[in-house]
Amino acid sequence: MDIRALRYFVAVVDHQSFSRAAEALYVTQPTVSKMIQQLEQSLDLPLLERAGKRFTLTDAGQIVLQRGRALLAMHEEMGVELADLQQLRRGDLRIGVTQQAHAPLAPLLAAYHRRHPQIELKLFEGGSHGIETDLRSGVLEMGTLLDHAANQHIWQDFDSFPLVRSPMCLLAPRDSAWQGRKRVKLRELADSAFIFYGEGFALNDIIADACQRAGFTPRISSRSGQWDFVASLVRLGVGITLLPKVFCDTLEQGQFTIAKLEEPALDWKLMLAWRRGAHLSFAARAWLELVRSKA
Repeated sequence: MDIRALRYFVAVVDHQSFSRAAEALYVTQPTVSKMIQQLEQSLDLPLLERAGKRFTLTDAGQIVLQRGRALLAMHEEMGVELADLQQLRRGDLRIGVTQQAHAPLAPLLAAYHRRHPQIELKLFEGGSHGIETDLRSGVLEMGTLLDHAANQHIWQDFDSFPLVRSPMCLLAPRDSAWQGRKRVKLRELADSAFIFYGEGFALNDIIADACQRAGFTPRISSRSGQWDFVASLVRLGVGITLLPKVFCDTLEQGQFTIAKLEEPALDWKLMLAWRRGAHLSFAARAWLELVRSKA
């Protein structure tokens, strides 16, 4: 059923005249007559009983008038809601966020909220592997993923924008064997107990792969998905870990040994990613625009 034909039909009934309806709709009278005729043909029922220039509604016409008004109202509401979305007066932004991304993303999310306070920020926290899965399935529109040698194949499926790049550092207790060092080779850590991250965190893969290339398999003493808790465990002597410098810089320097990793040097590269070819909502496009403007 043509929504325009419904609008013409309601206008004819409201104005009790084809000619006055045509004037109100800014079309010709033959156009109105043709649309009403097409509507009756599509329903295979007469809607108006004509007597000269006068007409009355048939029983079918009464039903179409009643339901037609409701449909036109819904159509108008839909237009308003879509306009609201385009102007970012409503909607939501669904982003997958790894725990490591909290610090760099928080100021950006605050700026986005100030610009678009009616958009609900729906943040789904998890590891990079889970976020990748949810991006592929469409559960998430955007998410933070790590870019590293072992996952280069995924970028054929995702578009991305760099958020943070930071060198990886050794984080060890204050009185460790590396106290006072500014740099440390990865192979020097072969006999140490490592604190790894929670299951599903891509950073585990990056560290494990680098250790294998350095000639050893890391011995894991503990796991946690929370960076601040990992740092507390390191301070208490549970093990050592590798953390991005951007996070190490936020710690109380006098309580730890912090040295830049070399041979191999590793970078923590955090990307904002979204499925290639996917339709991004107005809210998501506004988020991407803000992130790019703040880069």
